[in-house]
Amino acid sequence: MAGRIVIGTSSWSDPGFVEEWYPPGLPARDRLSYYAERFEAVEVNSTFYAVPPERTVERWAAVTPAGFTFDVKLHRLLSRHAAAPDALPPDLREGAEVSERGRVRLTPELEAALADRILETTRPLAEAGKLATFLLQLSPAFRPGDHELDELAPLLARLAPHPVAVEVRHRAWLGSRRIESTLDWLEAHGAAFVAVDAPQGKAPTLIPPVDAVTRDDVAYLRAHGRNLEGFTRGRSVAERFAYRYADDELRELGERAHKLAENASIVRVMFNNNRGADAPVAARRMRELLGQEVAA
Repeated sequence: MAGRIVIGTSSWSDPGFVEEWYPPGLPARDRLSYYAERFEAVEVNSTFYAVPPERTVERWAAVTPAGFTFDVKLHRLLSRHAAAPDALPPDLREGAEVSERGRVRLTPELEAALADRILETTRPLAEAGKLATFLLQLSPAFRPGDHELDELAPLLARLAPHPVAVEVRHRAWLGSRRIESTLDWLEAHGAAFVAVDAPQGKAPTLIPPVDAVTRDDVAYLRAHGRNLEGFTRGRSVAERFAYRYADDELRELGERAHKLAENASIVRVMFNNNRGADAPVAARRMRELLGQEVAA
């Protein structure tokens, strides 16, 4: 029996999203509940920048209906992006090693402490059955030769039994000489491979459309849009991911999701083409094309 396809967007509070999609005057506190009436899932993007207070996460769980689920993006330091000390919870800043450029050095001790803090603060979602995955969106600088996937093993083990969906952002991990070992490693360590829809080209950050299932309970597909010029040259998030999917492109994504569903019980499809209302418009239309019930 084919798995279920769950569709959402990468954030419910992107500034352009707020300006163009929500009803005018809708209070910020009501946005998540409004969103959750129309979609079944969402990625939490704010957790990439800071660990939220537990009371905030408690409210996320409280204002969303039963069955609604979250993919929580892991802190940028865990995904090997640069971070200043003020990106850490205050008590973890003390004793953190800092480079000459003012960037935090990720030591094994800090990685474990930060992972534990994320587990603590997301406990309300887990207890409500609403924590689907942690999303580890690796830095493009995490590339073969400079790094090994084994570096991620302690983090995945620390977050277990929660699934971690891993998005590689350097195409060398999926080249002909390395793709099999990359997917085998993810499967062996219980991680879900993140397939992507993105512009195509030869630049290292342009990831090919590889679809694979490395956990039988969850597969993941992120749609970044197909704006090649913006993706490679854009300076802002809006410039890089600005894209309005056409119906034929959404049908392609639907076919990819259905193929993943042949081997995974749940397929999570998240739209990250986040300029204005592009993401929710695409997510809603894809639900319609797949025959899913869509709220007004």
